[in-house]
Amino acid sequence: MAKPAAGGSGMGTTRRRLLELGALALPGMALAAEPVKPLRILVLGGTGFTGPHQVRYALSRGHKITLFNRGRRPQDWPGEVEELTGDRNTGDLKALAGREWDVCIDNPTTLPFWVRDAGQALKGRVKRYVFISTLSAYAANDAPADESAALAPYEGQDPLAETMQTLQASGGALYGPLKAASEREAIRQFGEGAVTIIRPGLIVGPGDDTDRFTYWPVRIARGGEVLAPGDGSDPVQFIDARDLAEWTVRMAEQGAAGAYNATGPAEPLTIKEMLGGMASSIPSSARLTWVSAKFLAEQGVAPWSDLPVWVPAQGEMAGFARRDIRKALARGLTFRPLSSTAVDTLAWFRTLPAERQAKLRAGLTPEREAELLAKWKAAAAG
Repeated sequence: MAKPAAGGSGMGTTRRRLLELGALALPGMALAAEPVKPLRILVLGGTGFTGPHQVRYALSRGHKITLFNRGRRPQDWPGEVEELTGDRNTGDLKALAGREWDVCIDNPTTLPFWVRDAGQALKGRVKRYVFISTLSAYAANDAPADESAALAPYEGQDPLAETMQTLQASGGALYGPLKAASEREAIRQFGEGAVTIIRPGLIVGPGDDTDRFTYWPVRIARGGEVLAPGDGSDPVQFIDARDLAEWTVRMAEQGAAGAYNATGPAEPLTIKEMLGGMASSIPSSARLTWVSAKFLAEQGVAPWSDLPVWVPAQGEMAGFARRDIRKALARGLTFRPLSSTAVDTLAWFRTLPAERQAKLRAGLTPEREAELLAKWKAAAAG
């Protein structure tokens, strides 16, 4: 039988101290503090998860911001923001006509024809195009890899013909290939030297409606016996939306071209260290009980969705949470402490309506978790 683990972090003192102080992020701090030349920045989207963080950070650094979206999510900004309305699904980009910007940050795009239309609307009138892609754009996850790894092939006839309906009908199977095709379209439209491609991993933090990370601080705060996946040694990678947003703005300031993996933390982190770090920063009676990946698979428990953030590091997924981020670190990617992300996410979640808090969108239900723990103990005793 697995022994229930205490709610401690399981990290060595030195490592814990580095994470808590954010010392791993120090190389980028000087870069972030340097005075910058004000830019005219066009943000496509800007009102979703990461966009508002980009806008507020850019305003704080003296940039002039224009947003282009459908106008369905009004926001209060701490400074002057120009807002243009259109619809990229229908090709309505008239509001961009005749305008010029130093940088365009394209946040929400999955479909290549959105990139094509943006390129045609902005041709010769934007100096740099920053495309937010994804680590899912890679063809394989079987080994640790950097930005030179092969991208997912698109096997249809014409990626520019794909629509949101076909993407949704694919059950997500086309997500990575279409992001990779969108990257290629960006280079065709704007030129390789004028394109910055940022490939984030799991984006987490306050405001994440998917609960793909939120499940864990919420569960730990509830206390009691917590089902923890595997033996604790599997690596995890993720990035706080605020860190991603702020670094994206700094990349725009630098005019950095090429592709960059954007996930964290700066040094390898295991699921045991992640959950232990949360338990150390959130007041709780939580006790972690580690349940083998084999048993969880036999019980039909799905990594990533039923137990968010975690994927067993074996077989074709052995490199999933081991993406090389040295190139981004060299360009000043920084990370706030895990404790900050966990505590802030929990605080944000507790501001949501009671009915929303009652049903997480990822993770195990309390009933399912209790059932699995009982079966695990019975099997071990038997």
